[in-house]
Amino acid sequence: MTVIDRVTGLADRVFVTLADVRDATAALAESRDLRSADLARLRPLLFGGLGPLIVGLGFIALPGLLPDAPWYLEWWQHDPDGPPTQLAVDLDPAGPAFYDYTQWDWFAQPRAGVGRAICGPYVDYLCTDEYSLTFSMPVLAGGAFIGVAAADVFVSSFERHLLPALKTAPAPTFVTNAAGRVIASNTVRWTSGSVFRGAPGLTASPVGATGLALVTSG
Repeated sequence: MTVIDRVTGLADRVFVTLADVRDATAALAESRDLRSADLARLRPLLFGGLGPLIVGLGFIALPGLLPDAPWYLEWWQHDPDGPPTQLAVDLDPAGPAFYDYTQWDWFAQPRAGVGRAICGPYVDYLCTDEYSLTFSMPVLAGGAFIGVAAADVFVSSFERHLLPALKTAPAPTFVTNAAGRVIASNTVRWTSGSVFRGAPGLTASPVGATGLALVTSG
């Protein structure tokens, strides 16, 4: 299996899970006037999607969607030693540590119409302190945007899944995000987190519709 096949397949695994979250949330929103307690119905689905690959998963509501919780995340995190844990953040706009999730690309891109976004890598200081990627897609109800379904994946896990294919590549090969930041690599010259702006002998090719690119000689 080629590196591109591996990247595409891995991204598709995450987005299939997100599509299930998207569809379940949209069905809830179209069946009732949503309140925060209604989103607890998503939890069996979210818990089932969490694991070694997807370490954070949930629905993030458009501000003002829920009358009892103007800002709300139904967000759960994988715990290898126990049951999933719910993320607790300050969602009071007047609070000293207010978390305005609308400013993050993983929310802003789907809100602007991007169907499948992969944001990062970045250090997730809020949740895990780990180098992470966030996958997201818009959730629509009645044709209107109501929030995003999103998933966190550790870069170390993403890279581990790609290493078998990367090791078979005959030349320096690595995967970057849209900004050129390296996510996974088979060369110490371009390690995870470094930024690729172009180099003689190296060519970047888009990996399907993922927003990622494969860089190799050619």
